[in-house]
This record gives sequence, C-alpha cells and structure tokens, in this order.
Amino acid sequence: MSEGSSTTRIWFITGAGRGLGRAFAQAALDHGDRVVGTVRQPGALADLQAGHPDSVREILLDVRDATAVAAAVDEAARAFGGIDIVVNNAGGGLVGAIEEVDEQQARAHLDLNLFGALWVCRAAIPHLRARGGGDIVQISTVGAIGAMPTFGLYNAGKWALEGFSEALSAEVAPFGIHVTIAQLGGFATDWAGSSMSFATPKPEYDDLRTALFGTAQIPWPAAEPGEASTDADPRTAADALVAHLSNPGRPLRVLIGDDAREHAALAYTARRDSYGADRDFNWPS
Repeated sequence: MSEGSSTTRIWFITGAGRGLGRAFAQAALDHGDRVVGTVRQPGALADLQAGHPDSVREILLDVRDATAVAAAVDEAARAFGGIDIVVNNAGGGLVGAIEEVDEQQARAHLDLNLFGALWVCRAAIPHLRARGGGDIVQISTVGAIGAMPTFGLYNAGKWALEGFSEALSAEVAPFGIHVTIAQLGGFATDWAGSSMSFATPKPEYDDLRTALFGTAQIPWPAAEPGEASTDADPRTAADALVAHLSNPGRPLRVLIGDDAREHAALAYTARRDSYGADRDFNWPS
C-alpha cells in the first residue's frame, strides 16, 4: 500500500486475544481496517469476528516458534491479500533478581519478548515490500530506556528489541517500510497478572522486593475482584498508535501514556548521571 493511500489497511497483530493487542485490533476495525490477530487460545477473537465477519481472522500462534511464525505470516497475507501494518505485541513480564533467574526462564523470556518479534519481522518484510511499503510497530516500554531492580531480564529483552529495531528501520526504509518503537507507560492489562512470570525468590532479596512492591511475597498477591486499576485504558494506547501511524512524518520512537514522558525523563537523567560528574563530554540538549 503506497504512502497516503486511503485503501483499507490490513493489520497483523500478535497477542491480539486480550490487553493491548485486543485494543489495537478493535481500534483498527473501528478505523475501517482489517485485522489478522494471533492468539494462544482458540476463539479469543470470536466476538470481534461475529461483529466484523469480513474483516477479522484468527490464527493460533506461539511466536517463539520461528517456523510457525513464517507460516502464520504467510497465512495472514493470504487472508486479505497482503499485510500493511505489523504490530509485535505478544510478550510477557518476568520478575526476578539476576541471581534468581535460572537459565530456562531467561531463555524462555527472551524467546518470547525478543526473538518472537525478530521472527515476525523477518517473515513480514517480504510481504510489506511486495505492497510497496508499510509499517512495523514494536510494542516496547519506558523500561527500554532505563532499568529497574528485579526486572533486569525484561529490561534486557526490550533494550535488545529497540537495538535491532533501530537498525531495521534503516535497512527497510528504502522499501517504503516505516518502523515504530512504541514506548508505553502503564496500562490496565494482564501484564502484571497472568502474563507475569516469577523467578524462585531468594531470601537475600526480600528487603528489596518489600521496598519495591510493598511485599516480599512472590508471586505477589492477586488483585481483589472488582478492584479498580490505576493504570490507563488500553484503548488510549490504541488510539494514540492509530494517530501516530496516520502521521506522514512519524518518528522512529513514540511515547504513549500519560506517565510515559515522566518515566522517560527520569530514565534519561539517570543514564546521564551514570557517567559520573567528571564525564568528558556534554550531554546533548
């Protein structure tokens, strides 16, 4: 699809069954576009399909499987005749001090949060190039700017995601493909609940966990039924993403969420200060 075209766009969204992925799918449909969403549980998009029978397709996919990813992207391109926008949303969290995280957990986490997006990008680029261009959106976080104790593996995955995505943006620009790194703040999703994994805690870090979370208990206590979330509505993020993709001059990175700018400023300040007071260069203004 060429830049500026009013043609209905075709979205490929990973992790579309709930949370942010679900919000992105709904926003795309409300915008008059079509959606192919990947899910882990069959029927997760049944209600969207019922409301938009000609505009929604569901594909079962574990993004950690590179071969399955390639097949799913090809299937998605056949569903509506191509792909215009790819949203790498599938992922999860991991709480654990570096000493607490075992090898299997570390590899599984990076397979999901880092390599899953890499496999999708590799498979999608030929389809986007065949359309004359398009968009790849990497759902990142303000945690990709800084780091937080006990979230080291999560930070590592998102930092790495941003690293390859920045290189990717230059590689695919000649094909008319735009890359967006969406750095999100806090949104009311299952990220801190069922999408969160926990390393086996060591008592040496109980004081740290208590200072960070108000409890040393791992997994942390589930929210009470009906307890209101203080995080933002995921639809806010979806609307912001749609608006960003409509901007012809859209930049590589975009901060999304009312708290994202504050967190980004704090993280960049901490990065500057980490060089010490005697650094021999001036921080860019």
